[in-house]
Amino acid sequence: MDKVIVIVGPTAVGKTALSIELARQEGGEVISGDSMQVYRHLDIGTAKVTPAEMAGVPHHLIDICDVDEQYSAARFKQAASHWIKDIRRRHRLPIIAGGTGLYIQSLTDNLALGNDQDAAGDASIRARWERIAAAEGNAYLWQRLAELDPAASEKIPVGNRRRLVRALEVIEKTGRPFSQQPQGDRQADFLLLGLNTARQVLYDRINARVDQMVSQGLVEEARWLYQQGGVTLPAGKGIGYHELFDYFAGRSSLAAAIDKVKLDSRHYAKRQLTWFRNRMPVHWFDLVSGQDTIQDIKLLVDDWLKK
Repeated sequence: MDKVIVIVGPTAVGKTALSIELARQEGGEVISGDSMQVYRHLDIGTAKVTPAEMAGVPHHLIDICDVDEQYSAARFKQAASHWIKDIRRRHRLPIIAGGTGLYIQSLTDNLALGNDQDAAGDASIRARWERIAAAEGNAYLWQRLAELDPAASEKIPVGNRRRLVRALEVIEKTGRPFSQQPQGDRQADFLLLGLNTARQVLYDRINARVDQMVSQGLVEEARWLYQQGGVTLPAGKGIGYHELFDYFAGRSSLAAAIDKVKLDSRHYAKRQLTWFRNRMPVHWFDLVSGQDTIQDIKLLVDDWLKK
C-alpha cells in the first residue's frame, strides 16, 4: 500500500513550509489539497506557493483551472490519486498539504463522490436547488436539510450555501442521507499531521497575512477577477476575493472590505479546525509557539516510514 503524508490545519499556520521541508528531507513531492490554488492568475489571495519557496520541490494540482471552471472534491480525489501513483512509481514520497477538509477526507477515507459525468448529469438538480436558494434563502435550504438529514444539518452551517445545495442534491440523487453516503476502503497508508497554535496567536497571524497580501497586490488581483465576472464565477466565491467585490461596486469602503477578509479568514480557520478534529485521526503539533519542533515531526515520520 502506498504511503502518503498529509499535512492539514487552519490557514496561516505553516503547512506550506512544513510540506517543503519534509519533501526536501524525505525525497518527496507536494500535492496541493487546497480548493483555490487550482486557479490560474489567483496567486496572492490563495497564498499560492512561489517558485522560490518551492526550493526545487515539485508541486502538483496548482494552476490547473481557469477561473470559470468548477473544481470539486471528486476532481481533486481523482487527480490526487493519479499523482500519488505517479510519485510512488518514481520511488518518491507523496505529501499532500492543504486545508480543504472535504477534499482531504474524500481521499483519505475514499468517499464515494461520483465523477464529472455524474456531476454533469446532475446539473439540473443542482440548478433547481440553486434557484430555490436564490428565491428562499439559505435558512430555507438548511431547514429542508434538517428535515431530510438532521445529522448533516448539524455539520453544515446556514451560511454555507454551496454545501447545503450539494447535500440536498446528493440526497435527491441517491435517496440516502448525505451523512450516510458510503465510504470505501482506504487506498493508501496515510499519515495525517496537523498544525495548530493558540487561537489568538493564530488570529494575529491571519490578520498579518491579510495585511501582507494587500501590500503585495491583493486588491488589484481581486479587481481583475471582478472584471472577469467574478461575482458569478466559481473562483469568485473564495475568501479574499468576494469580500472586495462590494468595494468595487461602491457598496463598501476598502478598509471595511479588508476587515471582512480578516473576519471571514478567522471564521474559516475555526471551521477548518472543527472539521479536522472531529472527522480525521490527526497527529497535532504546534510549531509556531515552539511547543513542538520539526524534529519531533521528523521522528514520527521516520518511524511510520519504517513500518
